[in-house]
Amino acid sequence: MDNLWAIPFGIWAMVPALMPNSVAVLFGGGLPVDFGRTWKGKRIFGDGKTWGGFIGGAAVGMLVGMITLLLAQVYPPDVWWPGAPVGYGFGDMPQAIGVVFLLAVGAMLGDMAGAFIKRRLGYERGRKVPILDQYDFVAGALLLNLVFYPSWVLNTFVYGLGWISLLIVLVLVWVLHRGFNIIGYKAGLKKEPW
Repeated sequence: MDNLWAIPFGIWAMVPALMPNSVAVLFGGGLPVDFGRTWKGKRIFGDGKTWGGFIGGAAVGMLVGMITLLLAQVYPPDVWWPGAPVGYGFGDMPQAIGVVFLLAVGAMLGDMAGAFIKRRLGYERGRKVPILDQYDFVAGALLLNLVFYPSWVLNTFVYGLGWISLLIVLVLVWVLHRGFNIIGYKAGLKKEPW
């Protein structure tokens, strides 16, 4: 039972990366990030990647991450979930702020990298590309943190029971991605349900 802490903590740690991709559509529209430019005859990112979506999504991710950090200060994880490693979380406050920032921005950069790859492979905007569509933002968030805070990524998602946390995140991301896209489609915010 004590080892079950790995299930909620993977999700808790990734909340700053999960939010940006989900809410960017609410801030979308306007000026495309690639300014309409092309590379080798194809749009760099496409009209779906806008400055409003990037900034709005990243800002919401950072805000939610800061709320998570404040909650962790008041209610440390090892207190509300017996069995969790003492001090488990984002690290000391300067590192924690950095991790949260990179999770949010990395998620948006990962999403843009996914769009870039799709354009290079000849997929038009909105075309379904399994795995890339679901996990580009997770990869961006984790890779950016791996560059600046490698020990946090390894301790949280690889070492010990961290791999369970990562597995839970990957399953949850697939479910949330599918669910939010269906909701966005039915609400008229997205043109495709994927």
